[in-house]
Amino acid sequence: MKVSFTTKEYRQLLELAHLGMWVVTSYQGEDTAAAKRYFAFDQKLLGLATELDCADLVEKGEDGALQPAPKLSEDERVRDLQSEFQNDVFWHELVARLAERDQAAEQGRGAQDTPGIEPPPARDDQLKKIEDRHWDEFEKNDLANVVLLRGGRG
Repeated sequence: MKVSFTTKEYRQLLELAHLGMWVVTSYQGEDTAAAKRYFAFDQKLLGLATELDCADLVEKGEDGALQPAPKLSEDERVRDLQSEFQNDVFWHELVARLAERDQAAEQGRGAQDTPGIEPPPARDDQLKKIEDRHWDEFEKNDLANVVLLRGGRG
């Protein structure tokens, strides 16, 4: 199979590959199985830079491996995407974990109620309602109303 790219398309492909490798390596490093899985392919893509008039986007690292040059890795669009991604992950993880915690607490309280009066809502429906409450709160107040209780649960 032969594929051809314009310089603009190849630059976008390099941005996409850089973002993908950043997701794979940014927190756990380059020695993970996932990072190793994609390393050779990333090197192959980066290796085409000179041929596709994008040599300014790639450089050799101290270890001899190709890596994105600052012109690519510090590009404002790329940095904005990374920042948006981190922000989205933070909020989604926070809401999901708080909802699971709150659901477990509600189930614990529900076990003390009189059984048989009303069937409990389905777990997924209950979790969605709790998540919606948290999203509403965070959209209105950001982290202003979050309180960390050390050593206990208020």
